[in-house]
Amino acid sequence: MSDGPLIGVIGGSGLYSLIDDATTHDVTTEYGTPSSPVTTGTIGGRRVAFITRHGVDHSIPPHRIDHRANVAALKHIGCDAVVTSSAVGSLRDEIRTGDFVLCDQFVDRTTTPPVTFFDGPDVVHVSMVEPYCPVLRGAATKSLGELGERFHPRGTAVVFSGPRFSTRAESEWFQAMGWDVLSMTQHPEVTLIREAEMCCVNLSFVTDADAGTSDGSEPPVTAAAVWRRLKENQPRIKAALAAIVASIPAERDCDCRSALSRT
Repeated sequence: MSDGPLIGVIGGSGLYSLIDDATTHDVTTEYGTPSSPVTTGTIGGRRVAFITRHGVDHSIPPHRIDHRANVAALKHIGCDAVVTSSAVGSLRDEIRTGDFVLCDQFVDRTTTPPVTFFDGPDVVHVSMVEPYCPVLRGAATKSLGELGERFHPRGTAVVFSGPRFSTRAESEWFQAMGWDVLSMTQHPEVTLIREAEMCCVNLSFVTDADAGTSDGSEPPVTAAAVWRRLKENQPRIKAALAAIVASIPAERDCDCRSALSRT
């Protein structure tokens, strides 16, 4: 895999069908084995390396994902950019079930370590002012617009460990703080991608309204509703991911790939 950088994709197991000429690689890193073998191939003519975050059979719950192994495996195989796909709950009535959100910020409320590649003796404090690559987000915004998708070009994800859903009190607190969507995986995943000096863009698909909408039009989240909506919207999610991958420029004027030089 030495003929130029790949685009990494971290998402759900249903996304395998996006990849043409798929080849599977068993990769082991110093942090362990990733959630799934790394599958390389092409999407829309672009070379990609794909990992399914929760395992091929979706047997790894959010709090047990080895994010370090996943990110390290993509870096090892030659990626310099990563597209991540997430299912999220909405904290805003105007962010509707079925919408896409291109997150530009996150708030960490996780409790499950580890969250860094630098556990010592090397100590690194990486800047996370802009955790998601602005160049990739710009390309993704253009791609979703051309697809005619319902999407929000920015949003703040509050991340907690799961696997449970939030209480009503937590959901009301998150809303009062001005946060937009709820995720169980964007941190430490995005942080580690930054530490690995790769560009990152996140495509969030809204599966639910967390504790329910203020007007009662959307009930509180259930796991069954999340799985159903993901299944029903797989064609849209796959088309959006393929368009984003195809839109990523090889030359990018951003600081993601030199993030550690400023620590």
